[in-house]
Amino acid sequence: MNIKILIVEDEFIVGNALRLAVENGGYSVTGIMASVEEAEENIRSQQPDLVLLDIRLEGASSGIDLARKLRSENIPFIYLSAHSSQKILEEAKTTEPYGFLVKPFREKDLLVALEIALYRHRHSLEAQLRQEDFLQKQLAAISNETTTAEQKLLKIARLLQSYIPFDLISVGPRPFDVAQFNDTTYLRIGFDEYQFIREQELTTITGLTKDEFSCIIKNSHTDTDAIIYRDELNDPSLQKIWFDFFNCQAYLVFPVTVRNGSAVHYFFYSRQRAIYTEKHIALLGRLKIYLTELAEKMTHTARTIDQPGSTNKEPGEAANHPEFQGIIGNHPLLLTTLDLTTRIAPYNTSVLILGESGTGKEKVAYYIHALSQRTKGPFVKVNCAAIPTTLIESELFGHEKGAFTGAIEKRKGRFEQADGGTIFLDEIGELPLDMQVKLLRVLQEKEISSVGSSSSVKVNVRIVAATNRNLEKEVAEGNFRLDLYYRLNVFPITLPPLRERKTDIEALALFFANRFCQEFNKPFEGITASMMEEMRAYNWPGNIRELENIIEQSVILNDGKSKLELMRSLTMVAPAVAGEINIETLEDVKHVQKETERAYLISILKRTNGRIRGTNGAAEILNIKPTTLEAKIAKLNIKRQDFIHPTENP
Repeated sequence: MNIKILIVEDEFIVGNALRLAVENGGYSVTGIMASVEEAEENIRSQQPDLVLLDIRLEGASSGIDLARKLRSENIPFIYLSAHSSQKILEEAKTTEPYGFLVKPFREKDLLVALEIALYRHRHSLEAQLRQEDFLQKQLAAISNETTTAEQKLLKIARLLQSYIPFDLISVGPRPFDVAQFNDTTYLRIGFDEYQFIREQELTTITGLTKDEFSCIIKNSHTDTDAIIYRDELNDPSLQKIWFDFFNCQAYLVFPVTVRNGSAVHYFFYSRQRAIYTEKHIALLGRLKIYLTELAEKMTHTARTIDQPGSTNKEPGEAANHPEFQGIIGNHPLLLTTLDLTTRIAPYNTSVLILGESGTGKEKVAYYIHALSQRTKGPFVKVNCAAIPTTLIESELFGHEKGAFTGAIEKRKGRFEQADGGTIFLDEIGELPLDMQVKLLRVLQEKEISSVGSSSSVKVNVRIVAATNRNLEKEVAEGNFRLDLYYRLNVFPITLPPLRERKTDIEALALFFANRFCQEFNKPFEGITASMMEEMRAYNWPGNIRELENIIEQSVILNDGKSKLELMRSLTMVAPAVAGEINIETLEDVKHVQKETERAYLISILKRTNGRIRGTNGAAEILNIKPTTLEAKIAKLNIKRQDFIHPTENP
């Protein structure tokens, strides 16, 4: 094993102990450096494979400063820390480390962290190459389509948005020709949806005349090299247009040369400060052939920007993603999630879907399967929270006849059932520690052992896991294995809660209302403005599932002759958090969320008079399993007297 490790630690005793532990693990050490400057020199001369990096270092620069450089050079690193404030830890997290060790730590923990970090880095490089290869194939397919230039730009922008973040993209010739005012095309992202903007509309937005606008950009960015603007612009006029009116904080300019010798520039604008790096320019350089071809088409063909990318989709369905039938919404956070889903689907990489209950994690898991090469294989769903602890091993891996009392025949487990397809492990955070060890073996060895068997069986299964828990916190508290977390977290996808994509509420409400009206054979007359207003103001702790239940209730109780109205108030606030709330820490936020969820569950239990199971029971209304609801009731310390009045019959 010829893997070189650099140690950046300004305490000699700690650094030397790290060296001994690393060498005992079979690695070589390129040096122990006490400052960022020394470390940079070592990196240039020795080219280490991984860096163990103390956050606090002597000198003007910190470990976080060095981490940013390591990230830009694609060198994996693990943070070392003793006592760091929450602010420093949050800043460190933004650099996306490959691990985090808190001093003092055991040699075993260090070696495990090194193994996981190297594994993640190796596979992330492989995944990056595979994804970029897939991206180039997609771009080549778009280039061969017989569509307009704007339609091609729209499709290319959707693909690039996951690789190069932007809120606005424009493409046009430089130097700008005043006589050809429409030679620049603008595509805005991050508002309601992807949309084209005419330059005439930009003059209206900025308050500038056509001549003033064209004069400002006439000779802007005529350089032939790519440029990154990370902060404010030197040109106050350009600052006024892009940074002041559109709230952009950085942008990237990438020029290409078309056959007639003129230059066409691609401009990527972002509202995030210092978002662009040399890696983005390098990627665009590798994709230059496709960008040049598009520029050629935009230079020589007429524009049709009035109706870009029109489709025959259902109103409200996820725009730009026809493969996601039934997923409703056009919010940028949702579109980003769907972009990630399409990128990872073709590969066998494990996926971890994160998000609150009711955000649609199972739907995304299914589409990962449906868009993959395993689509003809089985898609097996497992709710880890719903299986009793004593049965979960048998449920997952199967059992032999006579393995335990009641095992009257040999039975295949869910993993064998999913052979050749995908297994979806929902609520993975509920898995017991002993089962986590066995799941880790499946990920590593691709084989299982059924209960009562002494032999192993190879399985060809892709694992997609999901959780609404903070697994990093669970790892810190000893409830979830660190090595399993990193194995699963190779490609995380986070689903936004409904309160963060409220622009989708109307489309979702109309979709559910139409569906339930058809199901119950009732005419749909619309939704009242007051109901829609109250739904937009509500924070939806139960997310889309709660919205669906509210709409279903309204349809059931509606007379079929009038618009839908709310059948109950959506303004419930738990007594413990009502009024003025002093939120200063993350724990305060979690407390508010917990109390809000508790109040919501109590209100549902009051409606059902404490009935949990069966028709019209609380579990059915919430669309969750009764066992899951009972676990939540216990966890939130909800007592019978909270929802049953003493004078009522039990």
